[in-house]
Amino acid sequence: MIIVTGASSSPGYKIALKLSYKYDVLAVYNDHKIDVINSLKLDITKEPEKLILDYEPDLIVHAAAIGNVDFCEENKEVCYDVNVVSLRKLFSKAYRKGTKIIYISTDYVSDGKKGLYKESDIPQPINYYWLTKFIGEEIALSNVGAVIRIAAVYGTGYGRTNFGKFVVEKLSKREKNNAVYDQYISPTLSSQIGDALLKLVEKDFTWIVHISGSRKSRYDFSLEICKTSGFDASNINPVTIDSFNFKSPRPKNSSLDNSLGNELTGMDLNNINNSLEIFKGEFYAI
Repeated sequence: MIIVTGASSSPGYKIALKLSYKYDVLAVYNDHKIDVINSLKLDITKEPEKLILDYEPDLIVHAAAIGNVDFCEENKEVCYDVNVVSLRKLFSKAYRKGTKIIYISTDYVSDGKKGLYKESDIPQPINYYWLTKFIGEEIALSNVGAVIRIAAVYGTGYGRTNFGKFVVEKLSKREKNNAVYDQYISPTLSSQIGDALLKLVEKDFTWIVHISGSRKSRYDFSLEICKTSGFDASNINPVTIDSFNFKSPRPKNSSLDNSLGNELTGMDLNNINNSLEIFKGEFYAI
């Protein structure tokens, strides 16, 4: 059995869904019920180790986290409890029981000064959320687990509204949309993260792997969406990241080098045209 936590998030849901095509999967959620997959409602902060004791999984894919950057900055104790304390209990028990661990992390463990970060680059978190994710990586690796860093996730399905979906919804109504031109990310389709995990769970590795798309600014990414879906690009308004009033700092360039991820999965995650065609098909199938 494979347990996927955080299965009501955008990446967590697609990971659980894709894995369920081949494996017995238990999708764990907290607030938002999942109907498609065999699921379990559980507050991960309350005895998370019972997941290991009660279900004896072969693998746990841990995607549960508080991902709202500004919320974490203002609610450090809550953030730490979810992102670090519960994770430490879960991974400690998994290690003792021989359960394999895959931890879903983030591109936001860097300072964003250079971009195209490799797995070997030293993390330099610049706010509290990123600090907790970095600590989570260290806990996973110390318990002989693997770390998958994902970035700027977009797609359909469960989870918060993401940038890609937001852009399509706005442009479908011919509404104007602001997109940052001076911040670089690696937009990654949630269903391709699931495809990648389906390939990676069969490999025995205990290191960090980047599963992410190619380097783009949010403005360039929006233009790519226009090109794929036939939207009017004049409805995309380029703005600077400094025009947003974030409570917590954002990196100017958190893009990831995905060479290792492409090699291990045999996928071409840099082919944004292919990714957006898949996204288009998923969006209009809803």
